[in-house]
Amino acid sequence: MKTPTPARPAAAAITATLTLTATGCGTEPTATDDTSDTISSSSGVVPDDTSLPPWPAPGDVPARVAAAGLDLGPMGTAEHYHPTLAITIDGQPVPVPPNIGVDPDTGAMSALHTHEGDGTIHIEAHTIGEKFTLGQLFTQWGVALTPTQIGGAKANAGEEVTVTSNGTPVPGDPANLQLEPDQHIELALP
Repeated sequence: MKTPTPARPAAAAITATLTLTATGCGTEPTATDDTSDTISSSSGVVPDDTSLPPWPAPGDVPARVAAAGLDLGPMGTAEHYHPTLAITIDGQPVPVPPNIGVDPDTGAMSALHTHEGDGTIHIEAHTIGEKFTLGQLFTQWGVALTPTQIGGAKANAGEEVTVTSNGTPVPGDPANLQLEPDQHIELALP
């Protein structure tokens, strides 16, 4: 477990709620300790782990999409579903910006992207059963997501980000949580 950076005041406790709902069928997601989908320093792309929300969509889309292990190009048609994402920090909603995973110069998109600013996440995969993680979305967004922080919002000593999916606690790193149809995810930073 990482040692958290300077704690925030108790009065400024942070709660983040991520709601992902989608149509279709699927199994309960799991999170693992594998961090292969997170940004590494060797990719040259570093997540924002200092600023507080709101976080805009980044301008360096091709690098962030590549860091998430995805490609830019035409959308797949084998599987298509739309989770929705709602984030609340300190009781305030945090907007999920449009165009995460969309190159502003070419219009090319990754299979995991946003168009609207209403929290709708578009998953348009080339292969049925292709797997995507919450960390891939945050990597493309350029916002850090670890067991102890969301962006620059950091846990106090002894706290961690807690994750539930459809009301069931999910252990492990929230960045590794697999996105599935019919899913309601909550991330909380007490």
